[in-house]
Amino acid sequence: MLLDLMYRIAKGYQNSPDLRLTWLASMAQKHMERGNYCEAGMCLVHSAALVAEYLAMLEPLPHLPAGAAALEKVSPNVLEESAVSDDVLSPERESGCLGFSEGGLLGLLEHAASNLYAAAMYEPMNDIYRVLIPIAENNRDFKKLANIHGKLHDAYTKIDQLHGKRVFGTYFRVGFYGSKFGDLDGEEFVYKEPTLTKLPEIFNRLENFYAERFGTENVVIIKDSNAVDISTLDPEKAYIQITYVEPYFEQYEYRYRQTHFDRNYNIKRFVFSTPFTPNGRAHGELHEQYKRKTILTTAVHFPYVKTRIPVVDKIQITLTPIELAIEDIQKKTAELAAATQQEPPDPKILQMVLQGCIGTTVNQGPLEMALTFLPSDGKPLTLHQNKLRLCFKDFSKKCLDALKKNKNLIGSDQKDYQRELDRNYKRFTENLQPLINPQNVTITRIG
Repeated sequence: MLLDLMYRIAKGYQNSPDLRLTWLASMAQKHMERGNYCEAGMCLVHSAALVAEYLAMLEPLPHLPAGAAALEKVSPNVLEESAVSDDVLSPERESGCLGFSEGGLLGLLEHAASNLYAAAMYEPMNDIYRVLIPIAENNRDFKKLANIHGKLHDAYTKIDQLHGKRVFGTYFRVGFYGSKFGDLDGEEFVYKEPTLTKLPEIFNRLENFYAERFGTENVVIIKDSNAVDISTLDPEKAYIQITYVEPYFEQYEYRYRQTHFDRNYNIKRFVFSTPFTPNGRAHGELHEQYKRKTILTTAVHFPYVKTRIPVVDKIQITLTPIELAIEDIQKKTAELAAATQQEPPDPKILQMVLQGCIGTTVNQGPLEMALTFLPSDGKPLTLHQNKLRLCFKDFSKKCLDALKKNKNLIGSDQKDYQRELDRNYKRFTENLQPLINPQNVTITRIG
């Protein structure tokens, strides 16, 4: 909450660059004290963008960045620093703050890169040094150039060494309800928490924080993800709803967000799911199980100069039972493909995924979906049924690929286990074949 206050103060100095730079520096220091090196790096990147904007306005030089936009690849949020009028960034202010100089810009960028390195966010370092290198070249500072390229070498080496091993922040949607919250009443935020933070941890932290303000008896934590009916709430109490959320991407975005890092950096859309059935229960039989996806959009991208960002848009999508089955099979297929293609191969991960797909205790799951939604009597298929049929064909092929891979990885002590998996797969495919490979496939367009 302290950093939110500091953020508001820094925001208030949008038209006073000297003071904004001072408050951004204070925020960076506070983040470093808390171990939030990524957010500290963002404060320094914003500071550098502000200085770059000033220097470009003072005297555009070919070796200097052309304003805040030069750092947009590091974070699109830095464009906030370009929203400054000419009279605010005037040459008369040149001596106002030593930070508004070429040397100040260099220091901010190097400090930002160091913090991102400490946060294991190695990829953006290249875009920071891309701004630094022309300055060092112009100054014939070969020692600095050697240092920069050495750090880039270290960063890329880390990316390669830690491929598939890095974990990033955990995100939660937090909603505030009740007049006790004042301006926060009815507002929703996405919180970025340290890696692997569990729901009970953020429950306890927020509950304890607001219990000190309003009294323990007046704070209620809502632990489900259902829509909150304001009319049912006690006006004398403060309600906090906390829900785990994940980054959300449209299908086309996966083409350029290919790595785990890409899917955890410069993100502003999140999703959480709420299962429900027509009779009001959360869970039911496959044919009556629905899911509501809520997609949230935040005001700016994570990571940012603070770890709490307000939600500015929310849409809901309802998945029907067969759409839910399609999503589930697609997810299992993707997990199989990832485990099979992993380099270096990890037999434990591969076997865990295989067990979840064709193990004796769970092979009823995928097969039950096929039996529930795919006709076995030659009836025409709906578009969704045909999509599910094709998903199962892909799923079955990926299961076979994974079994072959596992066979090449195991030792003699696991031969019996492999034979058991093979038997399970054979049984699974024998039951599945009539459903996914009927003699005649007819598709009907209804609805």
